[in-house]
Amino acid sequence: MIRRHSAIFLCSVAILVCPFVAAAQEKQKPRARDLGVPFDGTPGPNNAITDVAGVLVGHTTIISGEGKLQVGKGPVRTGVTAGWFSQNGNGEMTGTTWVEESGFLEGPVMITNTHSVGVVRDAVIQWRVNHGQPDPTGYWWSLPVVAETWDGWLNDINGFHVKPEHAFHAIDTAHSGAVEEGSVGGGTGMICNEFKGGIGTSSRVVKLGEGSFTVAALVQCNYGRRPQLRIVGVPVGKEISEDPAYASSSFDDAERGSIIVVVATDAPLLSHQLKRLARRVSLGLGRNGSISGDGSGDIFIAFSTANVGASKEKEIADLKMFPNGKLDPIFAGTVQSVEEAIVNAMVAAETMTGIENHKVIALDHEKLRAILKKYNRLNP
Repeated sequence: MIRRHSAIFLCSVAILVCPFVAAAQEKQKPRARDLGVPFDGTPGPNNAITDVAGVLVGHTTIISGEGKLQVGKGPVRTGVTAGWFSQNGNGEMTGTTWVEESGFLEGPVMITNTHSVGVVRDAVIQWRVNHGQPDPTGYWWSLPVVAETWDGWLNDINGFHVKPEHAFHAIDTAHSGAVEEGSVGGGTGMICNEFKGGIGTSSRVVKLGEGSFTVAALVQCNYGRRPQLRIVGVPVGKEISEDPAYASSSFDDAERGSIIVVVATDAPLLSHQLKRLARRVSLGLGRNGSISGDGSGDIFIAFSTANVGASKEKEIADLKMFPNGKLDPIFAGTVQSVEEAIVNAMVAAETMTGIENHKVIALDHEKLRAILKKYNRLNP
């Protein structure tokens, strides 16, 4: 399932992007394109990161309790989702120093809440040892990639409700095809532009040379202030100003949260080129109005599933790569897929009430359509 040294940014085997996972595939919710949002570019068949062959996504979602916060008891609104680039480093993504040094990604990418990074990291190592990874001779060391965003406005984050079995479940139930979005997995308790946020994904099919390739993004979005939000250039956040998430707090005028973005492609790119893709994620955020404020941890990782066999340790590997001068279409696809994935996360999310009865409203679909129509940006 996972082999040691699947190439980072050059992965030759199945990669698990594992938010802590919903056990069963739920009925597909409306997505941004279904509401008439006119995004650029051509998506793949699922318009998801799973359009890159071999990429699987799983979630474990944990929701229990309501009302007053009792640390250790809840309410619980959390879960897990299984070169890099840090646009703003007020956050964490473990394992990235070796990714940067080696140019390879080995093992799953996991996303959870800020205070559960340690338990998820240890659980990945335990899961791999239990499964005889990377081979029957044993598993000697690991530097798992685990990323986080903060869900403490809705979730009992100091109650440590994420356990190893939740990580195991996310990995074991990862799947291809349609991806659950919104308030699932690691995105369960997340807030985006002061609307309910969470997990979102999107893909683009691009022409490179004589062939077609896919580039796709999966996001756990938990960033931004309401007035900053723009969707396809329209100032949606200013048009829907009621019920901002942090209105009752002492930090209602400061940016809170973070965003983690995973970019996948089947185009044959080397690690330095994939770092260039990771940097382009910032432009997708900028299209939606983000300024990467001081309190936001905006951290991105990109990988390629091409160049099978690139991680050979005892043989010379023959690699393919596109010339740098031919990469503009995949840069554009990266920006477009990130932009749409963030909006998909907000469109899929539903209003949630968490600890101390903190309420975060969902982005209203009909209001969004009306605003896009007002600015002549609504697809029929």
